Amino acid sequence: MPGTLYLIPNTLGSTGAAAGALDHIIPLHVQALTAKLDYFVAENAKTARGFLKLIAIDHPLARPLQEIEIAELNVNTPPAALAGLLAPLLAGRDAGLVSEAGVPAVADPGADLVRLAHQHGITVKPLVGPSSLLLAVMASGLNGQSFAFNGYLPTDATLRAKRIKELEGRSSRESQTQLLIETPYRNGAMLEALAATCQPGTLICVATDLSLPTESIRTQNGGKWKSLLAAGKMPDFHKKPTVFLLLG
Repeated sequence: MPGTLYLIPNTLGSTGAAAGALDHIIPLHVQALTAKLDYFVAENAKTARGFLKLIAIDHPLARPLQEIEIAELNVNTPPAALAGLLAPLLAGRDAGLVSEAGVPAVADPGADLVRLAHQHGITVKPLVGPSSLLLAVMASGLNGQSFAFNGYLPTDATLRAKRIKELEGRSSRESQTQLLIETPYRNGAMLEALAATCQPGTLICVATDLSLPTESIRTQNGGKWKSLLAAGKMPDFHKKPTVFLLLG
């Protein structure tokens, strides 16, 4: 009988290494289940070990950390390698799929493994934890009945402005909140592009370091953001994970 593929949420950033540091982010039963597994699939084995070290503070691991198997699945993993990652589950072993941050398989290469697991009749069990996208929608004040995640926009300024206009148009026509992300060191450029391209009445939310002590969430219309940026009042979000939302 195949094992179960558990989709294990990670933190959205550094939480410190004290006892109970995860308790307000990762439910206790999720921590306890994670500690019982000895096979994981993760984007990066090193950061996955760091996460397991935090788990181990309050929940002893099934095996010493150096004996726990961690296979990598990231953008460089060829599709042909996915079957090998599932082999332990087909042999009856439970596994945990862990993202670099937040929930796996959402804006995450783990989705391909989950799809293949379903094709092989493997039980997939999603576990509760932080999603930066949903937290941003919740706190933005924008439309939570209809929203779409668009990932990264083009880095070329002209193409990026064109894409922003497309998203704003769709948002206005369908009353649909549009979500996007950017490489953290380009957050400033993204906000400047949104403020310069969007209509003055379009709502723009900037949600940074969600669930962390440095969390910041601000929703203003495009005209207000443009005035703030002109006055040199850029949010404190340089090199910090940020979700951008707009509603035309």
